[in-house]
Amino acid sequence: MALQSRDAQERKRHGRHYTPPELARFLARRALLYAPCGAELRVLDPACGDGELLLAVHREMVSCAPDVAVRLTGYDLDRAAVGETVARAAAEGVEIHCRAGDFLAKAPRLAKGSFDLIISNPPYVRTQQLGGATAQLLSRKFGLRGRIDLTHPFVALAPRLLAPGGVLGLLCANRFLTTRAGANLRRILTADLTPVELYDLGDTKLFSAAVLPAITIATRSAASVAQAGGISKRSGPPVVESSVGCRYVSVYEQPGCETGCGTDLFDALAGEVDCLVGAGGRVFAVEVGTLASQGRELVNGPSVGRAISDHEHPHGETVWRMSRPAVDRWLDKIADRTWHTFGETARIRVGIKTTADRVFISDRWDDLDPTPERELLQPLITHHDLERWQINQDRGTRVLYPYDLRQTRRTPVDLAEFPCAAEYLRTHEKALSGRRYVLDGGRKWYEIWVPQRPHLWGAPKLVFPDISERPRFALDRSGAVVNGDCYWISLTDLDAGKSATDLAYLLMGVANSALGLRFYDAVCGNRLYSGRRRWITQYVARLPLPDPCSPAAVEIVRRVRELMEDGVPVSDAAVDEAVAEAFGVPTQ
Repeated sequence: MALQSRDAQERKRHGRHYTPPELARFLARRALLYAPCGAELRVLDPACGDGELLLAVHREMVSCAPDVAVRLTGYDLDRAAVGETVARAAAEGVEIHCRAGDFLAKAPRLAKGSFDLIISNPPYVRTQQLGGATAQLLSRKFGLRGRIDLTHPFVALAPRLLAPGGVLGLLCANRFLTTRAGANLRRILTADLTPVELYDLGDTKLFSAAVLPAITIATRSAASVAQAGGISKRSGPPVVESSVGCRYVSVYEQPGCETGCGTDLFDALAGEVDCLVGAGGRVFAVEVGTLASQGRELVNGPSVGRAISDHEHPHGETVWRMSRPAVDRWLDKIADRTWHTFGETARIRVGIKTTADRVFISDRWDDLDPTPERELLQPLITHHDLERWQINQDRGTRVLYPYDLRQTRRTPVDLAEFPCAAEYLRTHEKALSGRRYVLDGGRKWYEIWVPQRPHLWGAPKLVFPDISERPRFALDRSGAVVNGDCYWISLTDLDAGKSATDLAYLLMGVANSALGLRFYDAVCGNRLYSGRRRWITQYVARLPLPDPCSPAAVEIVRRVRELMEDGVPVSDAAVDEAVAEAFGVPTQ
C-alpha cells in the first residue's frame, strides 16, 4: 500500500494521470471520425503512460476499418510506464513502437508531417512546479507566451508533426477554455489547427486528476480534411470549415434532479440534443451547441457584435464559450444596454495571501501569552463570513497584519515597536524564513506574500468569495482585511459621476441577480465540482453594467438601498426584476 501511495504521489508531481478506458475509447472514437483514410494510419501519443489511448485507437480501427494498417508510436519519460505499455500491447497482440525519454527534446528531430493522428493526455504541471527558469526556456523554445503549464509545449508541437488532414485528439484540463493562462492553447488550436469538436466534461469525475477535463478534436487543415474522405464519411458528423461551426458539448451536474433519461453518458455526449443523464449516482445536464466565433466576443456595449482583434480585448486573447441561438439573442439584448463591464468600472483585487496561514491567521489570539499587540491584529473576512448581500463575522477570525495601515504601499512595521508580536513571530522564524520567494522578493522574513494597499482596508468595499455556487456579493464597512479566498472592490476606485455608494449598490444588484448568474454561465461557464463556480477577477470583470444615470439603473439602486438600509426582505425588494428591466430582457 505504501508503494502504491508513493507511486501515486510521484505521478501527481510529474503531472501524470492515466486515462480511464471508457474515456480513452470515447476520445479515440471521436478523433477517428476525422482521420484521413488511407492504407496506413500513423498514430502518436507523446506521453503514452500505460498505453491506454494507443490501444483504444487500435481497438476502434479493428472494429471500424480492419483493412487499414495502424502504426502506433508512443513516448514517455517514465521507463516503467513504457514497459507497461509494451507488455499490455503484447498481451493484445498489438505492436507499439514505444520509447523512453523526453519527447519535448526528441520531437524536433522527427520529420514534419510524420503522423496522421496525435492522441494525447499530456502531463499537467503548473509553472510553480516547473520552476521559472524551466518555464521561460520552454516558452522561448516553443513560441509560448505568459504563464504556461507543461501541456502547452506538447500541444505546440502537434501542428508541425501532423500531416495535412491529420487530427489531434487532446484530453487536458478544461481551464484552457476560459482562463488567461489558456491563451496559448486557444491560439494554437485556432491559428495552426481547426477545432471540430469540443467537450467540456466539467465535474463528471470521469478522470481521477484534480483538474476538470475537456476533450478537443482538431484537424491540421480544414481544407485537407474535407478532401481526405476519411472515416468520418462513413459514420461521423460532417467536417466543419471553421471554429465557428465547431461542435461544443458541455456537461455539468444538475443539483436537485434525481433521475436522468436513461441514456449512457458517452452516448449523450455524442448525441445532438440536450438531455439529463444519470451517472455515478448523480445527474448531469448535457448541452449541445457550437463554439462561438472568435471575432464575436463580448467587450462592452458599443463593441459587441463587431469583429475585434486580440489586442483590443481587455484581457488579451478571447476566451471560448458555447454559442446557442437563444442565448446569443439574449446576450445581444444585454449588450445593447451595457454601459461598461465591471472590469472597466472598478479595480478588482484578490485578498491577502499569507502563504503561512497557521502563523498569521487565527480566531484564538487571546489564548496566547503574550498576545500580539491589538494594533496588528486586524479582523479578517473569509469566504465563511460572506452571504448574499451581507457579511457575518461571527467567527472572530483575525490576521496578524505586519504593515502600517496609514501607508499607500507595503510598509512593514518595525518589530522593535511591537515586542509581543515580535516574540510570537520569532517562534516561527525558521518556518517563515523558509519561504524563499518572500525573501527573494525583497521582503522581510515576517512579511506576508500579498499584502495589498494597506490604507484601503479602512474604506468601504464590496467583497465576494472566490468559489461559490451562487454569487455572494456583500458590502463591508467594518474596515476588515480580506482573505485570499475572496475578492474585493474598494469604493474609493468608483467614480462615474454618481456617488460611490450608489455605484456599489448597482454593481452588487447586478452581480447578485438571476441575470448576473445566467450571464456568468453563458459567457464564463467555469463550473467546479457540485455546481460551484469561480468568481475570479477575469470572470467578474466581464459582468455587464447599465448606465448608472438611466432611470432603470436608478431603480436598481433604490431597491438595493431598501434591502441594505431599510431591512426590506430580498423577496420584496425584487432586485431581479429591476435588473432584467434595465437590460430589456424577461425576468428568469
